Amino acid sequence: MTFKQAVGKVHLWLGLASGLVVFIVSITGAIFTFQDDIRDLTEPWRKVEVQQTAPVLPSQLKAAALAHHPGASMRDAWVTYFAPDRSATVFFFDKANLPIQIYLNPYTGRVLYEQNLRTHFFTIIQEIHMHLLLPEAVAKWVVGISISIFVVMLLTGLVLWWPKRKQERKQRFTIKWGARWRRVNYDLHNVLGFYAASIGLVLALSGLFMIFPWMLESVRLVVDGGKAAPPEIMTTKIDTLQTVSAATQPLSDIVYRNVRRLSPSNEMILIAPDGTGKDPVYCWTYQKALHYYHRDEYAFHPVSGQLLESRFHANKSTGTKLSDMNYDLHTGQILGFGGKIVAFLGSLISASLPITGTVVWWGRRNKTKRQKQAAIPATAA
Repeated sequence: MTFKQAVGKVHLWLGLASGLVVFIVSITGAIFTFQDDIRDLTEPWRKVEVQQTAPVLPSQLKAAALAHHPGASMRDAWVTYFAPDRSATVFFFDKANLPIQIYLNPYTGRVLYEQNLRTHFFTIIQEIHMHLLLPEAVAKWVVGISISIFVVMLLTGLVLWWPKRKQERKQRFTIKWGARWRRVNYDLHNVLGFYAASIGLVLALSGLFMIFPWMLESVRLVVDGGKAAPPEIMTTKIDTLQTVSAATQPLSDIVYRNVRRLSPSNEMILIAPDGTGKDPVYCWTYQKALHYYHRDEYAFHPVSGQLLESRFHANKSTGTKLSDMNYDLHTGQILGFGGKIVAFLGSLISASLPITGTVVWWGRRNKTKRQKQAAIPATAA
């Protein structure tokens, strides 16, 4: 068996083993790519008219959002300010443990819309994309192993695609649309697979980094020259035995005022729940709404509201910046709308590869069967 034949066997059997999962993950990823753009067109409550007055404080947003949900706790609610022309949201679980997101006018605190995320279309698509509707502990390995196999498939596919002779290269870059359908399918698998390989690798690897954070940490270590704990990694600890004065204002308001002052140019602010009083209250501010790469991070004391730790994007190491970039790379939005188009096409082609590859395998299998059957009478004669 030659090297290419061995690679072909690996490519075939790994593809058959992972094809269904790769198809589902890729097609749902393609659908999810433009979710913010689609929702902005179909959900008018996501936008508001910009006003000259300052936004209301988080405590007021939470009070308005939870007014009709007496079983929910204000301490467990997440508050997000997106941008001057976007509504703010309060996210929490109600007494029936349903994930509820309330959209409010950030300038008045008026409730604009209430959404049950469990039945929301894009939430379901995201859940299928990440977990295949399986328990998270199981899905982690099913999806993770399948995507790891897909990475191997892309690499072995490039080996199989590479032509032996220079004169063959031109035909490997084009699809013969006028040929028989089996040849067109073969070209779709090989040519599109070649063109989408680099995009597919970025999407697959960035997805694996979310599933297995140790992989992303390994990349960061390599980029940062092996530094295990750079100064900007927050490891805030709370001394629960230390007596501190309780805050005289709601913690979320203290957090909001501080981060507005420290990160004045950042559009989006995400304030985590106050929690139990034993862990820090975290907050993240982002330079641009709905983009998660350029961010500053804060930790506050859960009783006094004192700022305990902060790290700013400008001061982060190259490896940490690369790590922060991972989600926006995965969705393509690191390059704006054009990047989303690239990610969408890459996901769509990735979804097609298991289908066209299976058709190629099935055709060759049937051809081999027919050849064997045709050879039987000749042998008998």
